[in-house]
Amino acid sequence: MKITSLEPARCLPVPDAGFGALLTQRGNLPLESVDVTADISGLIAGVEVTQGFRNPFDVTLEATYVFPLPDRAAVTGFRMEADDRVVEGVLKERGQARADYDRALSEGRRAAIAEEDRPDVFTIRVGNILPGERVSVKLTMSQPLPYEDDAATFRFPLVVAPRYIPGSPIDGLPAGDGTAPDTDAVPDASRISPPVLLPGFPDPVRLSLAVTVDAAGLELRGLASSLHVVEEEGSVVRLRPGERLDRDFVLRLTYDASTSLQLDGRGTFGLTVLPPALETPRAPRDLVLLLDRSGSMGGWKMVCARRAAARIVDTLTPSDRFAVLTFDSVVEEAFEGLEEASDRNRYRAVEHLSRVDARGGTELLEPLRRAIALLGGRSERERVVVLVTDGQVGNEDQILEQTGGALSAMRVHTVGIDRAVNAGFLGRLAGLGAGRCELVESEDRLDAAMEHIHHRIGAPLVTDLSLKGLEVEPGTVTHLGSIFPGVPLRAYGRVREGSSVTVRGIAAGAPWEERVNGVTVDNPALRAVWARAHLRELEDRYAMGEHDLESRIVRTSLEYGVLCRFTAYVAIDTRQVAGSAPEHRVIQPVEPPSGWDMPSATPMMGAYGANVMLASAPGPISSRMRTPAPGLTSADLDQGLVAGGPGYGHPQAGSPPMVAPTTPGGGLLGRARKGRPTHRLESVRPQLVAELDRLRALPAPDLLYLADLGTRLAALSAFLGGSAELETLARELEAAERPGADARALHTRAVEVLTALVGGHSPAHDPTQGLTPGTTPGWDSGPGPDPASGPDSGPGPNPGSAPGSGDSGGGRRSFWKRT
Repeated sequence: MKITSLEPARCLPVPDAGFGALLTQRGNLPLESVDVTADISGLIAGVEVTQGFRNPFDVTLEATYVFPLPDRAAVTGFRMEADDRVVEGVLKERGQARADYDRALSEGRRAAIAEEDRPDVFTIRVGNILPGERVSVKLTMSQPLPYEDDAATFRFPLVVAPRYIPGSPIDGLPAGDGTAPDTDAVPDASRISPPVLLPGFPDPVRLSLAVTVDAAGLELRGLASSLHVVEEEGSVVRLRPGERLDRDFVLRLTYDASTSLQLDGRGTFGLTVLPPALETPRAPRDLVLLLDRSGSMGGWKMVCARRAAARIVDTLTPSDRFAVLTFDSVVEEAFEGLEEASDRNRYRAVEHLSRVDARGGTELLEPLRRAIALLGGRSERERVVVLVTDGQVGNEDQILEQTGGALSAMRVHTVGIDRAVNAGFLGRLAGLGAGRCELVESEDRLDAAMEHIHHRIGAPLVTDLSLKGLEVEPGTVTHLGSIFPGVPLRAYGRVREGSSVTVRGIAAGAPWEERVNGVTVDNPALRAVWARAHLRELEDRYAMGEHDLESRIVRTSLEYGVLCRFTAYVAIDTRQVAGSAPEHRVIQPVEPPSGWDMPSATPMMGAYGANVMLASAPGPISSRMRTPAPGLTSADLDQGLVAGGPGYGHPQAGSPPMVAPTTPGGGLLGRARKGRPTHRLESVRPQLVAELDRLRALPAPDLLYLADLGTRLAALSAFLGGSAELETLARELEAAERPGADARALHTRAVEVLTALVGGHSPAHDPTQGLTPGTTPGWDSGPGPDPASGPDSGPGPNPGSAPGSGDSGGGRRSFWKRT
């Protein structure tokens, strides 16, 4: 074992903080507080989220925070406050907003930008925060509350869980500052993979959350919080102090809703139709059950998933046919093809499910393809897909593009099991197939949720829905779907004329209709909620291949003032506060999700496990927090052995395991030559290309980063069974840990060797590209790069490109677009 000594001045432990917690003179993380204030009125909630940042460094700072919001929330306002100045954000086309933000930073002005990376994942950057200064940003939004079985649910997510990133690394600057490399399947992976704090880190962020409940004339019969202890003060529900940002906040409100048609007087309507009291005969069905057994499903989630899947199998009758597929990086079948749901086959399926445990990565695309193939072709039987998962994947758009068309011809139900579930994606999948998405956030909720699933998985009460009597604007009514037992129809749209509507459909094989009279309400949220739902449908169609919708999406977003993937809110101070762009950049680490079995430090780390690291973004004076490399234990870290570091991304399918290197003579490398199989250099080329790209993207030579790189290269050499070039470079990079090390020389050497090894696969250019001219090498190198060429995805437009085009300064395409 190799023990590396660290200089105490560069690595100050926080007392009683657990492994990996480091401290600067003023603190350790830029995000100080998150305050959530919600006002619930009937079935709509208005929410304000305020995030407080503080610069703990002695130089100007840009802080990045990747965080979740409810997937149906319509973000309609953005504000930055600093130094007694209030700056209102402006919604712009995303490329233009990013260019304006970068320009402001380069001119020394304070600025903030809010961007949507997924329907439920957002990124805020706040730049040119002065040393010791506090800056707050506020987001304003409205969201509809799902209503099922006499209860509305207010769900507010608080952490972005690690997501599995498939695909091969791609060339070019990273889209963001996260830990996962961008891949051909997830071209913005580095924007949705923030570093994760190790368990035991002291409360890093002060959280406050208060919900004011107004039943809007309905009889409120009960309130229940399923994951947090709350305090009630009249109509206000508050979290107890000291809670962490590690799981969703879920509040259920029990009251009787009613059928209604609301008109806002500005051309927007909202329709709610309660399920009719009908019994419908159930047609025979072909059902494919998909169970996620990936590493992120470990612990209580796997127990719940097996129980949920078994309960679904129990709902089948002998007239049904079914298949059970379990998947991680591979797909396994309980039996081949579709089988009759006889007692014997259902027993075989349950036996198969009982042996399933968590492992591997979440390769969701292949099992969905298998399900489509099994259910393909015309049939008089109802075709049903049931997916049980936490949904923690990063390639949502790829999955929708390749399976969305076929799934829309089937009924798709999703069961999300997690305390920080990817609800946005699971809702999108279910919406494609006019099915239901049921979320299970705890074992205590499983029985109640399965009762709901038992009703939903059967035939809907009313299908083939349409609206008559309202003159609606074409193409503006949200997807009507079907009416299921216990689940009202919720629809929004734009109306030109009319004060009542008749809802028509087919129930039990016969025509069905219900007339609803409208009432005018003074509720601005109605317009925002419609716009967000409409934008989501357009964005899903865009992801499925209708790329000509981009201009329509941008136009709708700007017209109604609702944030989407093609627009961004930007707030820019008119006053210059610094001499140039921020000198230091930090991405805020997030909490490990509650209830997750975080990856143990074993040689075969799970695909999401490498995302778990403690580090700020590369920077000259960063206090770097790290996790043990795979193969090391917490005790090793306690002794001072460090590895990992920025860019320690998700291993790709088939990539070598990350192992802990030791000295060549008697350690792991020596054992690798004797007992490990050898592999060709070509097998690790994607990893070497990704390392080279990240190295070139550094704003300045970074000794700790170079030391970490050496450990990773030694691990790759061990996987290859020995590589003279990698071993030599790894030994040379060990010098980065020694006093007086020449950071620039080591950086240049690493770029030269890696460029030679990848054989020109990565574009060759100056090994010091990305470094600001005039900086001095070493730990105290000067200011960061000009934002027009830096790695923070902050590039502005090319001089020859049209304003707002979003083309980055290095010629990199806009990562939020698909081609």
